[in-house]
Amino acid sequence: MLKTNKVGLFQMRLKKYSFKEKILIGKRIKQICKKNSVKFLVNDDPILSKKLKADGCHLGHKDMDISNVRKIIGNKIIGITCHNSIRLAKTAIKEKASYISFGAFFSTKTKKVKFKATTTILNKAKKLTKTPIVAIGGINFNNYKKLLLNNANLLAISGYVWNNKKYKPLETIEKLT
Repeated sequence: MLKTNKVGLFQMRLKKYSFKEKILIGKRIKQICKKNSVKFLVNDDPILSKKLKADGCHLGHKDMDISNVRKIIGNKIIGITCHNSIRLAKTAIKEKASYISFGAFFSTKTKKVKFKATTTILNKAKKLTKTPIVAIGGINFNNYKKLLLNNANLLAISGYVWNNKKYKPLETIEKLT
């Protein structure tokens, strides 16, 4: 098996599974993450995150606020979706989010794009904070460097890794140097 050290965080995002199924899948993913020194995050569900003893939780803007999530999971990683909004970013920064994410930057089939972000938002956010900034949405081999060159600290890449018809997931990750 090809091993990579380019993945720092892995977010489990299972929208169509029961809580019980998420527990079973999450336990396996957590083992793989631990074996590879990758932080394991759960999307949208701090209770599931606590149950799995995950490294943290990623929250959308309609999810629970950070202070309530901290009461559930403690002092773990909490990332916040900010879409294309400096206002949401300022709130997340004030509440001491571990990272803030913006997107979608490009078209994607992973989920419906309601908010379009540009590199301008990355540059504005960088002037506000030292909080790590994550870029999301339609990121692939042809466009990822543009985001890194415009102050994205991390890239959230899903469809390009998991649905790539040309390369297997680890090969895809290796191509992103």
